[in-house]
Amino acid sequence: MVTHKPSLKTRALGYLSRREHSRLELEKKLAPHAQTSEEISSMLDTLEQRGFLSAERMVEHVIHTRQGKFGSQRIVHELREKGIAENLIAEALPNIREAELDKAREVWRKKFGALPANAKEHGRQMRFLMGRGFAAEVIRRVLRHYDKDEA
Repeated sequence: MVTHKPSLKTRALGYLSRREHSRLELEKKLAPHAQTSEEISSMLDTLEQRGFLSAERMVEHVIHTRQGKFGSQRIVHELREKGIAENLIAEALPNIREAELDKAREVWRKKFGALPANAKEHGRQMRFLMGRGFAAEVIRRVLRHYDKDEA
């Protein structure tokens, strides 16, 4: 019985049908199945030209899926890890930062809901928000001005 191995293009389209991928992610996933890196590069160029692979869509996808839970620093880090070009990250950054304070308040409200009563609790809430990738200034505003902004 002869088993047929899917082509690189078939594999790539399969990955892309499940979710958006960056070029770097696809290169890593396809590398074990290719004869040469040029073969992968050429096929990915074709997919980009035909609109199946798009760094812009990848940026939108990451922002859309992460913005509800994470701050701009965490999202930017994830985009860099995925090999997204710095110019695309820079273009998206103002949109991410625009809603960051509201997102940080929402995340904080779900997790804590009450201002810290002491320094230990303040540190715990601050570390939680930092771990989520929110900027220090945004965190300070959430913890310091939450009750004033809500009034």
